[in-house]
Amino acid sequence: MNEVFVGPASHQTARYTLTLADGRSERQASSGVIVSTGTGATGWCKSISLERHSEVSLPNPVDDSLAWFVREAWPSPATGTKLTEGILDIQNSLYLAVESDGLVIFGDGIESDFVFASWGQRLQIHEAAVKLSLVH
Repeated sequence: MNEVFVGPASHQTARYTLTLADGRSERQASSGVIVSTGTGATGWCKSISLERHSEVSLPNPVDDSLAWFVREAWPSPATGTKLTEGILDIQNSLYLAVESDGLVIFGDGIESDFVFASWGQRLQIHEAAVKLSLVH
């Protein structure tokens, strides 16, 4: 698994409340959220990191951490842009409370294989306890 995308299936805006394990929270409107493993940190996630000149140190393929980035967070009187990137270690999660009619969740850029999330649902994103293994 390289990365997971949570966001709109079209050009619409994703609306949600993002909460970190340490209690920081922010209502946001954006193009979605990308969460990447170390194996995905050379693709979509790295592109976002380079474009915004991020200081977040992307994980290596064997690291027990995930990098996350909010895509194009939009500031408004009701939404913020302070919580837009970070690292999740094995003990921390990222929570998204959906405030949109519908968001999609898919992995590795495979848009047709998605899970639908709607208003009021809460997503918890974290490192899995069991690792994937490549068998030759």
